[in-house]
Amino acid sequence: MKKDTTQKTPFLFSSALALLLLGSAVLFLPIFRQSYREEENNSNNKVLTLISLSPQQRQSQLETFVNKNKSISRNRARYLLAKDAIAQKNGQLALKYLQNLDRDYPLLAAPILLQKGIAYQLEGKDKTAIKIWEKLIKQHRDSPMVVEAIYLLGQSDVQYWQSYRDKIIGFYNHPRSKEIVDRLLVKNLDSLDLLLALVKSDPQDNRTRERLINDFSDRLTPENWQAIADGYWQQGQYKKAAETYINATHSGRNAYRIARGLHLSKQTEQAKKLYQSYLNEFPDRRRERGLALKHLASLSSDRESLKYLDILIAEFPEQAAKNSLEKVKKLNRLKENQKAEKIKESLAEKYPDSQIVARSRWQQAREFAANRDLEKAIAKAKEIVAQNQDSYLVPKASFWSGKWSQELGNSQEAKAAFESVLKNYPQSYYAWRSAVHLGWDVGNFTSVIHLEPAIVKPPTRSLPPAGSDTFKELYLLGQDRDAWNYFLVEIKSKLELNVQEKFTEGLLNVTRGNYQLGTYQIWSLQNRAEPQERQEWKALRETPLYWQTLFPFAYEETILNWSEKRQINPILVTSLIRRESRFQESVKSVAGATGLMQIMPATGKWIANKIELENYSLTDPEDNVNLGTWYVQHTHEIYNNNSLLAIASYNAGPGNVRKWINRYGFADQDTFVEQIPFPETEGYVKAVFGGYWNYLRIYNPEVSQLLSDRSGAEIE
Repeated sequence: MKKDTTQKTPFLFSSALALLLLGSAVLFLPIFRQSYREEENNSNNKVLTLISLSPQQRQSQLETFVNKNKSISRNRARYLLAKDAIAQKNGQLALKYLQNLDRDYPLLAAPILLQKGIAYQLEGKDKTAIKIWEKLIKQHRDSPMVVEAIYLLGQSDVQYWQSYRDKIIGFYNHPRSKEIVDRLLVKNLDSLDLLLALVKSDPQDNRTRERLINDFSDRLTPENWQAIADGYWQQGQYKKAAETYINATHSGRNAYRIARGLHLSKQTEQAKKLYQSYLNEFPDRRRERGLALKHLASLSSDRESLKYLDILIAEFPEQAAKNSLEKVKKLNRLKENQKAEKIKESLAEKYPDSQIVARSRWQQAREFAANRDLEKAIAKAKEIVAQNQDSYLVPKASFWSGKWSQELGNSQEAKAAFESVLKNYPQSYYAWRSAVHLGWDVGNFTSVIHLEPAIVKPPTRSLPPAGSDTFKELYLLGQDRDAWNYFLVEIKSKLELNVQEKFTEGLLNVTRGNYQLGTYQIWSLQNRAEPQERQEWKALRETPLYWQTLFPFAYEETILNWSEKRQINPILVTSLIRRESRFQESVKSVAGATGLMQIMPATGKWIANKIELENYSLTDPEDNVNLGTWYVQHTHEIYNNNSLLAIASYNAGPGNVRKWINRYGFADQDTFVEQIPFPETEGYVKAVFGGYWNYLRIYNPEVSQLLSDRSGAEIE
């Protein structure tokens, strides 16, 4: 992957190739209209490729669709042109595009009527605007656009808000509803329905929650108590939540949370009784039952806890090995060592595919390798690959079996091991190391700094897996604020989101720039315990959209600019920022590290003096990346452009890295990574280079094609 000297920047764009990258996502996510499906298949979705452009940049291209026969593209173009015209305060032009569009484009009829009213208002025709918004409210009563219309009506006459009070409260999850309720409460301080709407819309509003409990407790319904308790729970106020759930509807979820809330509040004896009561009353709530048993075991004496562990082992086979090991610890403390040893010896036989057995096998493999008995080390590593296929250790074991085979001169066996990692675990750090050992041009520790890999982004957005047809269309058109409001309203009554809904929520947060929360919401889907949910999560992982959302591009121009000036691979910088801050520009660590590249104030001051930068701010993206990329360049200079040592130094400091080199040597870089004595730094190095690799496999045409060639191939 040579440096591209013909391009001004390393980020290259190709719509056709990106559409290929999106192919499996389009197949996985059903298109919600047959006409849409036909249009996507015929590559007529060119309008969607223009959504990221400014109104000025896209106007002439969108105009080419306006005079075509009725089609989805024509409707989309007219809607976008109308929105752009309204943004430019040109109501007359907007009305031209909106004429009869609600009839031609029924999927967006409610948003179109809202915009038509705004356009008439811009033209000074307020009465016509009011009639259109009232029509919207009447004809599209379930649409979130109703709240937008009510909000606009109330700007001219606040009585509209009083007239449509019930609708505002009904859409309490809509951000506009909260604005209206806040203003209505100024004159209606004791309005119970408004206070309840406020609490439901804002989980952080502790003040209103307290007021409801203190002043209106005798008027609250179980449903009201539920909303108040949920808010406390989301805020981590578990004792208050438990006390409040007592008044809510009696359900398995609430009963568990009462027990757990008391447990977390150190009221252990009462919590134990409630856990036991919960187990008797709600035996079918599998996930919470497992948690209740686990908590009871932790709260009980060693002798008493054994019975709960036995139930867990019997009822939850997927966690049986872990609970068996916990039982071994309890028995050892009870001096029943023979029983403990018998259980321990049976783990490999009873649970050969468990995580615990995988870790034991890996420990043995490492010991064999340390004693230079590489044949036995390889054999143990292969046991993990064959019998622990769901373990996080599999790509590591497979890679090292390849490394050890190389040392023994078994080049074919080594190649097969590396190819296996790339085929079966392409997202792992060890896939990058395998690609390097197979001779792929993806950059090694000593060369990655100077590469400028081509990056191809999808030309259009992929459909989210959850939400209404209208929400999905708004999302495809880049109408992120409206799409977010639609989705909020659609999930308002759900206490827990399913896998597709949670992914969609994460996707929207990433799209809106809340990268830290969004990527966490998606990453945490792997923790779903129910078999059906795990299958749904695994299906999502097979789509490009899943990985594109986990590895987004943010602050692209800033990163490109300073990477070019420092002569650093911009994808490496992007991955480092993703690991440091998840692209949150104002985030600050407990130690005080600040901003995108998590720079300590003292380090920032030292660098600023070096580069003569005055009046800088660590929370300003330009300043932060300026300072951070200088330091990345500096650490590379210290270590003669060895990115492994430079990135480790960025996390742990050059002093520690020097100590590790002196202690362990540096004959083999893969071995050095595994020997880093700080778990945080070892994980950091693997995360940064694993992230770099993932950006390549997702967005680089060459790497994507090489992986695609292997996805269906048999490994010899």
